[in-house]
Amino acid sequence: MRLFGMAFVTAAVVLGGAAPVRAQQAPAAPAAPAQPNRAFNQDGGIVLHYILADKAADFELSMQKVKEALHKSTNPERQRQAASWKVYKAGPGPTGTVLYAFVIDPSVKNAEYSLGAILLEGLGEDGRAIYQTYADSYPKTGPSQVVINLELLSDFGK
Repeated sequence: MRLFGMAFVTAAVVLGGAAPVRAQQAPAAPAAPAQPNRAFNQDGGIVLHYILADKAADFELSMQKVKEALHKSTNPERQRQAASWKVYKAGPGPTGTVLYAFVIDPSVKNAEYSLGAILLEGLGEDGRAIYQTYADSYPKTGPSQVVINLELLSDFGK
């Protein structure tokens, strides 16, 4: 099953169902935007993250802080995001990176998934420093993220 899932993600990337993002394009820690900066407007989503191997522990700590921010929120939208958001470590990636994947199923449509906004909202000024640690975990060149919106075709469990 795991091999099939990775094959699906690979196929989606190769077939152009994904939008690569480079680390240089990552914005500084944003203020909470009026319109979602990063939203999943389909049924689900996957985000692949290429993280510097020597910064993997920093990335993982940042993800724990995102989880904390989501769980302590009283906003029902944030609570729904936490319930459907999983982070996976896939293993070694290209050129000294470690590959991680966010799997969001189902997505909270039109919700803000920007980690900067979530950290700032949930942890205040501490969130800004955590976001910087997260941003510094990406390579300066080469791929850093691949964002994939997913439309549910069939649910075999139903």
